[in-house]
Amino acid sequence: QVQLVESGGGLVQAGDSLRLSCAASGRTSSIDDMAWFRQAPGKEREFVAAITWSGDTPSYANSVKGRFTISRDNAKNTVYLQMNSLKPDDTAVYYCAGTYRGTTNRVWGQGTQVTVSS
Repeated sequence: QVQLVESGGGLVQAGDSLRLSCAASGRTSSIDDMAWFRQAPGKEREFVAAITWSGDTPSYANSVKGRFTISRDNAKNTVYLQMNSLKPDDTAVYYCAGTYRGTTNRVWGQGTQVTVSS
């Protein structure tokens, strides 16, 4: 089993930056790709960014491309989401997810709230 715990959310103003962290524990060797998703009130959960185990092929949703950067430190079992130039539309609960190696099954964190005021 793998547990994921997100941190770093908060209330910021438009244009500010935040860095989210996702710490993994347990059988972390069973996790391959890591990703961030978000869910705004009244909306479905949507993909934000993903990164492979090697960290060399990150991918982003068009809405965050150029503003957000995903990275991972495998030695610390932690994935980060650096969010710059935040907009009110970025307000959501941000979830970290890990895909079990060789499967399409994901493990999810509990989420961290990001609120961007205009």
